[in-house]
Amino acid sequence: MNKKPITVTSPLLPPLEQFIPYLEQIWASKQLTNNGQFHQQLEVALAAYLGVEHLSLFANGTTALITALQALHVQGEVITTPYSFVATAHALLWNRLTPVFVDVDEDTFNLDPAAVEAAITEHTTAIMPVHCYGRPCDVDALQAVADRHGLKLIYDAAHAFGVKDDSGASILRHGDLSVLSLHATKVFNTFEGGAIISPDAATKQHIDHLRNFGFVDEVTVVTPGINGKMSEIHAAFGMLQLQHIDGALQRRQQVDQLYRHLLADVPGLTLKVREQGSNYSYFPVLVGEAFPLSRDELYQQLRDQQVHARRYFYPLITEMGPYREMPELRERPWPRAQKIASQVICLPIYPDLSDEDVARIVGIVRSSVQAPCVKKVS
Repeated sequence: MNKKPITVTSPLLPPLEQFIPYLEQIWASKQLTNNGQFHQQLEVALAAYLGVEHLSLFANGTTALITALQALHVQGEVITTPYSFVATAHALLWNRLTPVFVDVDEDTFNLDPAAVEAAITEHTTAIMPVHCYGRPCDVDALQAVADRHGLKLIYDAAHAFGVKDDSGASILRHGDLSVLSLHATKVFNTFEGGAIISPDAATKQHIDHLRNFGFVDEVTVVTPGINGKMSEIHAAFGMLQLQHIDGALQRRQQVDQLYRHLLADVPGLTLKVREQGSNYSYFPVLVGEAFPLSRDELYQQLRDQQVHARRYFYPLITEMGPYREMPELRERPWPRAQKIASQVICLPIYPDLSDEDVARIVGIVRSSVQAPCVKKVS
């Protein structure tokens, strides 16, 4: 019997009938974009939910990341991670910046502050870490490095919706700017969307000008901005999503805990401990030598049975198209990032994933231990 496919994630979608009244209001107002009522409401409501003061909505997270770099007038070299989605580095190239990739911490998968400091040159102007899988970076150590060398610190916080730091406050408060993704694959989505969190009102105002072609009023342009505005339909959907997000996060936690219970005794699999304040956005597993299959063999076995796990993040950014050929990258090893990328597999996790689905996924994984096959030589 063919079983239904299980994807690595599935978007949070409230009941359609609950969205209709929002659409009716948009149709009645005829304002589809340009800082409409839902855009304004969502900025305020989202900032309050996340525990931040100054939040600017964007059409997507990549445009927000590009704009954040523009807002801080970053030039020259920017130190960042090779272990991320490629948009992290693309935002640098779009700003004609030079990415300098350094290795990650083997426990958190985030930028290693010591490696960051060792890579600083006279051309370095900024650090752009990623809160990988929503796990907080070592924000204190990175801030100390930035302060010592007079560098800007911009966080790619695409995965970090609702994540808390050690004090219990929002992780988004750290650095000069933090950038969220509200893409359909994220914990909280507005179909497509993003946001920049600013430390003060003046910075937010500048970012808001950049987001809207640089306009201050009908006849005044103060900066060469971009069209990065979020539409009213996306913002309205975000307002509806806020009514459901707490339940979604709670269910994600339950799925995470169920995986951990069912996989705890499987030899060769490493499950990283979750910190308090997590958003359970991903469920990464490292497939080690003691597991009967290689990571790629397990990946294929899952796919053969309609479970579409993903190898986030494989290959490394440094092994992709425009980066692989950069002369300055040829001599920089990233052994920890390379090892993680060769072992990691992210199992499906989302609010609609049932306990039965989790049991089915775990059953496929455990079957490899019960009936092992010979590993292929790569």
